Amino acid sequence: MIESLHSPHIARVKALIGSKGAKERRETGLFVTEGVQCARESIASVNGPQIKILYATAEGLSKISELDLTSVELIEVSTAVMKAMSDTVSPQGLISLCYKPEEDFSEVTATGRSTFIYLYQIQDPGNAGTIVRTADAMGISAVITSPDSVDMFSPKVVRSTAGSLWNIPVYEGITFDRIEKQFPKIQKILLSSHASTSLLDLNIAGDCIAIFGNEARGVDVSALGGSVTEVTIPMAGRAESLNLSAAASIVMFTLSSKVAG
Repeated sequence: MIESLHSPHIARVKALIGSKGAKERRETGLFVTEGVQCARESIASVNGPQIKILYATAEGLSKISELDLTSVELIEVSTAVMKAMSDTVSPQGLISLCYKPEEDFSEVTATGRSTFIYLYQIQDPGNAGTIVRTADAMGISAVITSPDSVDMFSPKVVRSTAGSLWNIPVYEGITFDRIEKQFPKIQKILLSSHASTSLLDLNIAGDCIAIFGNEARGVDVSALGGSVTEVTIPMAGRAESLNLSAAASIVMFTLSSKVAG
């Protein structure tokens, strides 16, 4: 068991979640997850990010006693060491060091009923993680982010996915021009508060991609090429607008019901 607060394991984890964590994650190909749900997903996952090391306290291990840990490099640590490693106020006693998936966007195919989500320069990690979680629940084919978007493997994003990061592929830093070249016939849908077409009136014919813009600036429709259908969410109440993740959730639910129908 690791009990020393000077352990290099602490420094390794802190480097991946600290202020320069994005650079460290790129260079090492690793990222950090915390908590019971992410530990369960990382251990059980076949296609998602694979686990390298599981750091656990005795209490943490008791929370996943039903799992087979024989194939996992398990390192037990003291409560003090876990707290020193953690990025949360109340650690659950489990920290997983995982390999970032090496997803190749050029290998993505569309089935004729595929639905993708494109996040254009979004910055809020809570929004990003919640969108991944909802995309998983709604059967979305993949989540794609543009260059200059939030790091999808940062601690706050990973935590906000609540384990869904292991269930749905995520592709980072993909330009929309590349998407158009790969899927020239895909139906493009842009959520916009200025649109005249209601989301409820939208017809889905084949593969589609729903585009969500930056929280503050949105997205310039001219940057997305031609044939983009702008839609708005009809609201009967008095709220001026919706949080990005809330709006995206409504759009994904609507699209999933239309595709399923």
